[in-house]
Amino acid sequence: MNFPSQLNFIFDLLPWFYEHGFRVIFIIVGAVVCDTFLKDFMSKKSLGPATFRDSLKHRVSGAQRQRIQTIINVTSGTLSFVIFVIAVMMIMPEFGVNIAPILAGLGLAGLAVSMAAKDVLTDFITGFFILSEGQFNIGDKVKISGIEGIVREISLRRTMIETEDGTFNYIPNREIKIVTRKKAEHEDESNNDVY
Repeated sequence: MNFPSQLNFIFDLLPWFYEHGFRVIFIIVGAVVCDTFLKDFMSKKSLGPATFRDSLKHRVSGAQRQRIQTIINVTSGTLSFVIFVIAVMMIMPEFGVNIAPILAGLGLAGLAVSMAAKDVLTDFITGFFILSEGQFNIGDKVKISGIEGIVREISLRRTMIETEDGTFNYIPNREIKIVTRKKAEHEDESNNDVY
């Protein structure tokens, strides 16, 4: 074994570590702490005091809980991805990588992807608003885009309606412009809404 060359490598590495290594470790630890805090904040544990959680359970139906959980999962996953990308972009200059061309390339790639996936992005944004505003829920009788039936599934991408003859219609959320929600037998008159 050639110890002097290995020691020389370590001695050459120490100045870099003192100058850049601590920053890299700090960025990684900061990203992990932010992600952990975010996941804890978005989890069910942090909805507040027990009295608030208990009162929330009684006021929110199963479909609403499912809608809230979908929004929390999508938001949490997106924010975790953003934290990871920012951490990687902050670490790259510490290794001598110029991120300006990468950022410019990501901007152009983002523009190309957004143009190509415009319909899908529109579906997701519309689906997010449908879920967050509670325009209609699973089990509601609705008329959407000329199709009347019972809502069987709502996702960020599409809404599934079952008509009276048992046909399942999948409607992309971007095509939902006007929703007529009919009053169910167990509801009062105030729930017959048009969105």
